Amino acid sequence: MDSGATIVLAIALIIIMLGMGLSLIKDDFLRIFKQPKAIMVGLVNQLILLPIIAFVLLSLFNVNTDIAIGIMILAACPGGATSNLITHLAKGDTALSVSLTAANSLITIFTIPFVINLALTQFLDANKMIQLNIAQTITQIFVIIIIPISIGMAIRNYKPSFAKKMSNPVKISSALVLLLVIVGIILKEKSNLIPYFQQAGLIALTLNVVTMLIGYFSAKITHLSQRQAVSISIESGIQNGTMAIAIATVSLSNTAFAIAPAVYSLIMFFTGGIIIAYGIKFLSKK
Repeated sequence: MDSGATIVLAIALIIIMLGMGLSLIKDDFLRIFKQPKAIMVGLVNQLILLPIIAFVLLSLFNVNTDIAIGIMILAACPGGATSNLITHLAKGDTALSVSLTAANSLITIFTIPFVINLALTQFLDANKMIQLNIAQTITQIFVIIIIPISIGMAIRNYKPSFAKKMSNPVKISSALVLLLVIVGIILKEKSNLIPYFQQAGLIALTLNVVTMLIGYFSAKITHLSQRQAVSISIESGIQNGTMAIAIATVSLSNTAFAIAPAVYSLIMFFTGGIIIAYGIKFLSKK
């Protein structure tokens, strides 16, 4: 990916994180201590079960190295702002969703490099081995996530009316930029598009559905409410595809690693739509 596209992608991710910050308040972080069980169930699903499930699926599916690493990059990333929107539309516990996204975004700053390095070690041949610079990656993620979120939260705190007015335009613009990035990746890898989609499509869909189901039933087993279960299900299955694409193309300089996250980003809107339909039908009156 050339320097211009890299800059565009970084700006897109910053805009998305800024938009997330515009929707966050201090209570979203304090809620972690007020609802510890729901938060812990969600974080276990996102931080522990998701990478494990991804690795198990990769041992069952016959995919090439690029797809395997792309799936693990995706599994290492936190939930995105899209998960909060889907949760809201599905009548889930939006406050829990936002709190999980916020907490997960902070924690994964430190876990992402280690999960990705393990994936590189596991799936790359010795003669092709590359190493993700942990310190550099943590710094990049900090700049792209924490600073924009902090700015967004400051705007929300001091200029709430402006933050509310800008929330939707920021979400729309970030979605459009993400779409352009995905189209750019598809065009760059068009010669491999059909075989990549054949390989990445099924495992991306399976990862998405399995993690959502496990998230939902783990919440029900621990006696959380239906709305909380829907939120944890969505947070477990809707990952930050933009960040995964950014790590693949910027930190690892390999657009082929971004194919699986790009395919996943398209698929999750369809499965998200199914959950929204479920929530509207069964949770609207609760």
